[in-house]
Amino acid sequence: MLIPAFAEAPPAAPKIDNDFVQRQFGKEFTILPEIAPVFGDLDGDGVEDVVIAARCKNPMLDQGDHDYKVIDPFYEFFGYGDPRMTTTAAFSDADPLRRGLVVLIIDGAGPDGWRSAHPKAKYVVVNLPYRTLTVRKMKMRKKTIEAIYIEEAGDTGDASALVFDGRKFRYVPMGADMQ
Repeated sequence: MLIPAFAEAPPAAPKIDNDFVQRQFGKEFTILPEIAPVFGDLDGDGVEDVVIAARCKNPMLDQGDHDYKVIDPFYEFFGYGDPRMTTTAAFSDADPLRRGLVVLIIDGAGPDGWRSAHPKAKYVVVNLPYRTLTVRKMKMRKKTIEAIYIEEAGDTGDASALVFDGRKFRYVPMGADMQ
């Protein structure tokens, strides 16, 4: 079968690297290459979303220019989740390996999903003490949804999840592993 010379090839999927992250979120953000991006339908709309592990100097700085929302579901679970007040906890951590860790979520829109020029929403999750991130199915109130599973940093081996409840992301502690 011959392809006409005027037919355009489908656009290539954007590579998830520092350039992509900085175009989406600003110059303050860099990816963590040791943690691969994960994909799933986090909000249940049938469109693929992406979760990216990153490091940031100041997440509030480019919020207006790049149209993302800074959220803190971890501290919100424990009673106070205003990221304007709680970002200092993650960005002044004594452990340099955990200092400035954030999770970037791009909520996809249309047939291109997270690759869309104008995604449905973008989030920067602060204060989440993670070592690894995965997307898996989770049972919540008779429904099976996709959630971000987190192996938390620290010695206890705690696990948790970030779940989108229809309005916002919520932190759900899952307990420690059975080692």
